[in-house]
Amino acid sequence: MSVLAIGLSHRTAPVALLERVSVTGDALVKLLHDVQQDACVAEAMVVSTCNRVEVYVTVDRFHAAVNAISALLGVHSGVPVEELTPHLYVHYEERAVEHLFSMVCGLDSMVVGEGQILGQVRQALNLAQRQGTVGATLNELVQQALRVGKRAHTDTGIDQAGASLVTAGLALAGELAGRRALVVGAGSMSSLAAATLARMGVTDIVVANRTYERGARLAETVGGRAVEFSAVPRELAAADIVITCTGAGRHVITADMVSRGAFLLDLALPHDIDPEVRRVPGVTLVDLETIQESGIGSREGDSVAAVRLLVSEELNAYLDAERAAKVTPTVVALRSKAAGVVESELGRLLMRVPDLDTKARDEVAMTVQRVVDKLLHEPTVRVKQLATSPGGDHYAEALRELFNLDPKMPEAVREVEL
Repeated sequence: MSVLAIGLSHRTAPVALLERVSVTGDALVKLLHDVQQDACVAEAMVVSTCNRVEVYVTVDRFHAAVNAISALLGVHSGVPVEELTPHLYVHYEERAVEHLFSMVCGLDSMVVGEGQILGQVRQALNLAQRQGTVGATLNELVQQALRVGKRAHTDTGIDQAGASLVTAGLALAGELAGRRALVVGAGSMSSLAAATLARMGVTDIVVANRTYERGARLAETVGGRAVEFSAVPRELAAADIVITCTGAGRHVITADMVSRGAFLLDLALPHDIDPEVRRVPGVTLVDLETIQESGIGSREGDSVAAVRLLVSEELNAYLDAERAAKVTPTVVALRSKAAGVVESELGRLLMRVPDLDTKARDEVAMTVQRVVDKLLHEPTVRVKQLATSPGGDHYAEALRELFNLDPKMPEAVREVEL
């Protein structure tokens, strides 16, 4: 089975198209299962954020899998596949791993280095685990990617390479201190928004959320106050700054709800705020397209170069480990066959020389075993070393051929510890 990644992001598709393809909640679960149930697919995980929709799978047939997943993305989004295809990218095997590592480190984000992607990929893996659509391959790969991402954010300062989406959007708002803010939603992005507002000197923060208790908990952390979701129209009339990220999948703020000038930041996909609010005098609406066009946070520097080097090193280490793991069953099979030969020959010896005492038997057995171990040591060590080089799997094939190993035996002993 090989790893395949297929999807679209802010780099390949307009935000309007991403908005149509984005899936959440039950729709995300349905897509996940439909992908995993395809005949070409063994494991599946879907990463769906405001910047991307990506499907990670393990497959045994490349072209059939690409066609099947593209068709499923079209069916679930309602976007004709011929309209979707020009915006899709496909990464396979080594390139899929490299893309995942880079993405989790924040190198592929709209705002370079943003840390939200770590949590989003972790959530995607957790969902796939709960739904039973990932196995050993994807689970281990994504866990390693998360470790690489955490290391990048801890060791390189990539977080400072660009602001978060919240900070990038608020950079267009001007002076914030002393202004009144309304945060609509209480998820991870809304929590980041509230914390950023407080850090920037906004002391009057109101949080509106469909679940009042959750909104109240968020408001308490920033010294603000919570209101029922139904109070959003009233609070809009008093707010200078409005940040939304609800995941509602529809407009929760429309033009007829906005009666005064304000700065509105819509971080949701699909959008929370009707673009028609731009027609209201004095209103500034910043959304993901605006941030993308502004180029805020997209500059590269030393920390980005450091992360690229880290990704390259981690990718090589991961691929080396994968190649070594592929040859391990063959080594186990070889040692198992050798152990069988030793046991058979010792049994024959004892039948021919039944009068050997226990001490002599043990000494003979140890001597024969040492001879076999010494003969096998060098080739098994070398085949593991050679396995990490390109084409290293050919050495394992040669070993199976030279020692006439049962081709099914490596699979049968794959879990045996050396």
